[in-house]
Amino acid sequence: MTQSAHRGPRFLDRLAEQVIIGDGAMGTLLYSRGTPLDVNFEHLNLVKPELIREVHGEYLAAGAALVETNTFGANALNLGAVGLEGKVRAINEAGARLARQAAGPGRFVAGAVGPLIRPRGEAAEVPRSQRRAVFHEQMEALAEGGVDLFMLETFSSLEDLELVLDVARELGLPAVAQMAYLEGGRTREGVSAEIGARRLTEAGASVLGANCGSGPRELIQVLERMGAVSPLPLSAFPNSGFPQYLDGRYIYLATPEYFAAKGAEMVAAGAALVGGCCGTTPEHIRALAEALKGMRPAARKLHPVRGLTAVAEPVAAPAGVRPTFLDGWGKRPVVTVELDPPRGVDCEKVLAGARELAAAGVDAISLAENPLARIRMGNLALARVIQEQTGLEVIAHVTCRDRNLIGLHSELMGAHLLGLRNILAVTGDPVSVGGESGATSVFDLNSVGLLELLSALNAGKSLLGAELGGRTQFLLGAAFNPNLPSMTGQLNRLRKKIAAGARFVQTQPIYSERILQQLIEQTDPLEIPVLVGVLPLVSERNAEFLHNEVPGITLPEEVRRRMKGKSGEEGVREGMAIARELVEAGRGKVGGWYLMPPFGKVGLARELVEFIRGAAP
Repeated sequence: MTQSAHRGPRFLDRLAEQVIIGDGAMGTLLYSRGTPLDVNFEHLNLVKPELIREVHGEYLAAGAALVETNTFGANALNLGAVGLEGKVRAINEAGARLARQAAGPGRFVAGAVGPLIRPRGEAAEVPRSQRRAVFHEQMEALAEGGVDLFMLETFSSLEDLELVLDVARELGLPAVAQMAYLEGGRTREGVSAEIGARRLTEAGASVLGANCGSGPRELIQVLERMGAVSPLPLSAFPNSGFPQYLDGRYIYLATPEYFAAKGAEMVAAGAALVGGCCGTTPEHIRALAEALKGMRPAARKLHPVRGLTAVAEPVAAPAGVRPTFLDGWGKRPVVTVELDPPRGVDCEKVLAGARELAAAGVDAISLAENPLARIRMGNLALARVIQEQTGLEVIAHVTCRDRNLIGLHSELMGAHLLGLRNILAVTGDPVSVGGESGATSVFDLNSVGLLELLSALNAGKSLLGAELGGRTQFLLGAAFNPNLPSMTGQLNRLRKKIAAGARFVQTQPIYSERILQQLIEQTDPLEIPVLVGVLPLVSERNAEFLHNEVPGITLPEEVRRRMKGKSGEEGVREGMAIARELVEAGRGKVGGWYLMPPFGKVGLARELVEFIRGAAP
């Protein structure tokens, strides 16, 4: 048994006998003492240790029996964003040392570990092995620094929190596993309080809890739900109510008295460890300590609930309600064609192109949303007009880049009202790709989270579990990029998308028959319609731009050689020849094609539709 393994039982034994008071917000106090928000708070462990000791001391003097290290974001990914990735061990060891110096031998020190910076786009997803290594580096330094336990807090990803618990078990210290539950008792990624409690109990948590996502009132309800399905001790670190924006800053207005009264209700709901998160101060903890003095954890009775799912169950559009563009799948090649909304308010060219494609017999129009992060007309309103004028179904792309979680819910419910039924869920290119000055990326969700949201809407609920009084009928699509040295990572991600509700796939454009064959072989077991992307080249300049500057597109050297020196009609002829060769290579093997005519050249798509359909056996 490691030396660290001897520290944990003392904390757990105390927790079984009496309610332990935790500390309050670190960032709130640092900011109130003049630390700018653009300063890395964890780095203060090294450059202003006296300030951190002072904050710990104030919470301890207020009655806290447990303080958290100032290390919430002190991992290599988060610190790397500000050039401090080389100081992970030093910052965490210093954080543990400062908290221990303040707490002394009679009180507990919890090593604070928060989530990693969320990926900004598909390509930025961090592999599981790397995430584990990042957490291990931080937590090992905290353990060596002398913490009694780990405080794993503000997680929305159940998968990541399970991963961190595995690291805690390896290091031999108990772990308090806290997720950030929002209104309705679900995390931002749709995990319910019950499922979170069950899964984290199975993953080896010592204590279950919630923090930060809401104020005391909402958190009490989360405690009751967790306590009904798990026997583990519970923890509660709520915000001090909801913030209000006043004079250029967010202010938490809940009084210490109110916070303390709600703390007593948390204990009645089963909490054995109670502290505060955003907005709480030593005054809140002092009132809490006085209100809970001498209290013991309340007895609880388990009420197992069957049939729960981690996130909203994927629900496809009800069968038989209306035909879809996929109804011909397996009988003939299904063809969709991508159009881009205009950069301005005149959409006649796009509508004319849609009418031409309808006459050519395509199955659906795939309508992009601000491709390459450049400003264009809103695609959902345009999709409605295209459907009305052509009778074609439209697959509307919806990105996570341009709307927050609230906006995504609202826009998608509005899209359903407009009669749109096909949604392609994409994370979206970051705004840095498009260079639109002043714009920022949102990314409250990635494409998997967006599919979960859409599935929730199909089930008649918001992603957070609120009842909507009706169900949407969306057919959900996902993007897939086969243009990588190995498709393994993308295939794993596609499986997640299918589990989240995806019912068809459109791929990035392919230019290699070898990649096409690999795509066919590796996606066939997934039993989902895959429409293969084809984007005809028109010149050497066009080919080099796509290869070097557009995310997700790779051209083989042979294709680049064939396009070298070509432009004008010669470039179009060669580009179309390459496209026809790819289609021919997939004939009889590919069930559907996703055509992307360059520069709005609908005529090229029409030619390919005729080739696909006319030469079909």
